[in-house]
Order: sequence, then structure tokens, then C-alpha cells
Amino acid sequence: MRHGIHPVSRPVVFRDRAAGFQLLTRSVLDTEKTVEWEDGATYPVVDVEISSASHPFYTGTSRVVDPAGRVERFERRYGGETR
Repeated sequence: MRHGIHPVSRPVVFRDRAAGFQLLTRSVLDTEKTVEWEDGATYPVVDVEISSASHPFYTGTSRVVDPAGRVERFERRYGGETR
């Protein structure tokens, strides 16, 4: 590896404020905000809007879209006869 061309990887906390979920991992993202972690150390924090704790697919609250209903609505709106 060439020296001086790679970004610095460091511990960073990713925080999902909607779900109250925090994850300490390594990242190259840089931020001015910090948070005190459970071990007493202070780490940079990145606030995210959606994580696995709040995403509908992972939480099981996703809706099932009825494709047949979409086709019927399209046919009602635009004539229903296809060539």
C-alpha cells in the first residue's frame, strides 16, 4: 500500500435518533459532534435517519404492495385495452 493516499479509519458512533439505536464501528467519516460511549471514551458521532433498528424491512412493519391492484387502477385510468 502506498503511504499518504488512504483515508484515516477511526472509531465512530452511528446514531439513529428515531429508534434510539447507537452502533460503534470504524469509519473514515469526519464530524465535529462527539458523544460519550458506554466505556467512558469520547467518539465522533454521525446521526443517520434510518438504520436497521428503524427501517420497515428489518423491523417487519413493511407493507405488501398489491401489484394486481396497480394494474386494475392503471386500466381504469387509461382505458384498459392493451394492444
